[in-house]
Amino acid sequence: MKKIIGFVLFISAPFICSAQDWHVGLIAGISNYSGDLSEKRVDFRYTRPMVGIMVKKDMNRYLTLRAGFSFGMIAAADSTNKSIALQARNLSFRSNIWEGQLGAEWNILDIDEKGFTPYIFGGVALFSFYPWAKDVDGNKIALRRLSTEGQGLPQYPERGNQYALHQVSIPFGAGFKYLFTDRWTLGVEIGLRPTFTDYLDDVSTGYIDQNTLLAERGQLAVDMAYRGDEVGHKMPAGTYPLDGAQRGSAKHKDWYSFSGITVMYRFGSGSGGGGRSTNFSRCFKM
Repeated sequence: MKKIIGFVLFISAPFICSAQDWHVGLIAGISNYSGDLSEKRVDFRYTRPMVGIMVKKDMNRYLTLRAGFSFGMIAAADSTNKSIALQARNLSFRSNIWEGQLGAEWNILDIDEKGFTPYIFGGVALFSFYPWAKDVDGNKIALRRLSTEGQGLPQYPERGNQYALHQVSIPFGAGFKYLFTDRWTLGVEIGLRPTFTDYLDDVSTGYIDQNTLLAERGQLAVDMAYRGDEVGHKMPAGTYPLDGAQRGSAKHKDWYSFSGITVMYRFGSGSGGGGRSTNFSRCFKM
């Protein structure tokens, strides 16, 4: 039995002990949104900046655990869509995204041998958002509290409570890392975030009765729920739609994405080729 255990340890040691390195660094790049206000899957005209910090730990030559905290911004507007129907709807939004994530990377190659490697990653994240838009006077208006689609109103129990501003997303994507020096790693990463909410943009289902919304939330809620009367000279101003008329679509949940350039500093006894052999020998030291 001891021989069997020893043999298993021997063949698994390069994977368990060869790269016990820590990495700390930054990611900086762009954020995007996909939802009811984006006519395309992603509208790059509304690309916004993002930045984050990351901590990683190599469990072996191919598996890396990761954690991070990021900040980005998302936005969209019907006014820039090609569809006449969407232009007539005339909705818009902006939101900051704060995200904390945990996950893992699978490195395709041994970066210490090749000097580079592509990788894929996945995980889970907790994020917060807060959609807002500007009114006709340029004032910043928080949208959630207005119940623009009847969320939280007793007359519309099927719409449920007001949506939570803290949600879960499932980060996944791919990247490429280059070992610039023994300590510094440069890379690029594309990361998608499907969410479990359809309200990143405060748009999901249908309009509610104008008079009910007016009585429950006031004139500002009515003004922000339907903005087709603000379209200007390009098309005739519309009137508030009937109760139940389509405002958005709940068929698909909203997404956001964080992509950028990564700069990581590696430290620990496992750094470099010498570190690998040192860790390997430690695994057999009884």
